[in-house]
Amino acid sequence: MQVGMVGLGRMGMNMTRRLLKDGHEVVVYNRTYEKVKQMEKEGAVESSSMEDFIQKLSVPRVVWFMLPAGKVTDDKIKDITPLLSKDDIIVNGANSNYIDDLRRAEELEEYGIHYVDAGISGGIWGLQIGYCTMIGGDETDFNYIEPLLKTLAPKDGYLHCGPTGAGHFVKMVHNGIEYAMMEAYGEGFDMLKASPYSEKLNLQKISHLWNQGSVIRSWLLELLESAFEKDPMLSEIKGYVDDSGEGRWTVQHAVDLGVAVPAIAISLFKRFQSRQEDVFSDKVLAALRNEFGGHAVVKKEE
Repeated sequence: MQVGMVGLGRMGMNMTRRLLKDGHEVVVYNRTYEKVKQMEKEGAVESSSMEDFIQKLSVPRVVWFMLPAGKVTDDKIKDITPLLSKDDIIVNGANSNYIDDLRRAEELEEYGIHYVDAGISGGIWGLQIGYCTMIGGDETDFNYIEPLLKTLAPKDGYLHCGPTGAGHFVKMVHNGIEYAMMEAYGEGFDMLKASPYSEKLNLQKISHLWNQGSVIRSWLLELLESAFEKDPMLSEIKGYVDDSGEGRWTVQHAVDLGVAVPAIAISLFKRFQSRQEDVFSDKVLAALRNEFGGHAVVKKEE
């Protein structure tokens, strides 16, 4: 099957490679042309401009976006819309707020262009293992692009979740759960490191042990085992944790829906705190303890 891939970052490039290995024809476009040339060497069809990209795709075209969420994706959709034809399909595989999917689908409907949202999980391991893919949009469009999904995903690794926005909504909740799981692992290993047994505990071996039939086994623990193997005390890593936006969206929409997500919320807030040094709220706590109980405070060094 032919598909056009817009965006050759870590995900887009590896997804292109997986599609090529399974015999699909992939026309590629990227703002940085060097990446286009790299993929051409690996079997993709290069394009030098958006116009060139569109001309090399057969109608009805399938254009798969793997761009950053928000304005970058919106701008590129606006650029490509006048070049597309009725019944062409845009698949947005990048992280997006499902509210944006609803708006984009409505805007594209005026031109007769179909819109599919694809929530994708797999990261840098997707090329080898496959990408878990959550699809939102019309079922007819889902059926049309299914050959691509079968290639990209592992066995039983893709699902038509519902109408427009459903794919990215399910992916958003997936990432919210991921935030909470990672925070729980972090807190647990923090306790192990602080325990009276810490000097004897091998965190890599414990990560491996817990994946042998225990109720908290997971792929995250496999990755943590790998991280401890490279750096047993993670001494080379600063505890600065970014967020890609989906944890925020999960908490925001949970508020709108009146759903309690305390574990996901606190895991998000802990990420915010990780980016601060000498957090002001902690200063407030120290000052209050000193004021009401005369507890000692640690003064800043000059």
